[in-house]
Amino acid sequence: MTRILVVNSAATGETSVSKTLIKGFIETVRANDPAASVVTRDVGHEPLPHLTAASLAGVRGQPSTDAERAARATSDALIAELRAADLIVIGAPMYNFGIASTLKAWFDHVLRAGETFRYTAAGPEGLLTGKRAIVVETRGGLYSEGPAAVMDAQEPHLRTLLGFVGITDITFVRAERLGMGPEAGAAAINAANDALKAFIAA
Repeated sequence: MTRILVVNSAATGETSVSKTLIKGFIETVRANDPAASVVTRDVGHEPLPHLTAASLAGVRGQPSTDAERAARATSDALIAELRAADLIVIGAPMYNFGIASTLKAWFDHVLRAGETFRYTAAGPEGLLTGKRAIVVETRGGLYSEGPAAVMDAQEPHLRTLLGFVGITDITFVRAERLGMGPEAGAAAINAANDALKAFIAA
């Protein structure tokens, strides 16, 4: 049985392209593997609290206040979901050249020393090895190549964050040029769907 964690982060709700692509992907996975287990965390629809001075020690220290204990409980729950999954599917629309702040908040809660990574004499070591991730990126323009590639603060950031906890088997599926006219957008969505089907078939 495949255990899947879906993390959606689009602020556009059911009209989200990344969310729609992931929905189709999960439907195909379940058709091929009816026993597949899927846990969905929609941080775009139900945002996690951002870490503040009042709550930071709940994730990066020892909690002693109600706010810190609440942050620790949230972190524990999110890490448990992540640790239990074989495959992590992330919906990551590009907002202002990077990821949604709601997705960053999810990472801020799951990147926790001693739980998902540890510091060693040789440097940090990820503790969640052996997992796969597929990241569905949606973008209004073209950032994977050409002159705008230097402005892509989305994909390198995601690769770093996942790699820091030991998840290095990452497939990026990009739906680009969504804002460059109906034909370009439709072609991008079709290409992304084909890439997701190829991932399942591999």
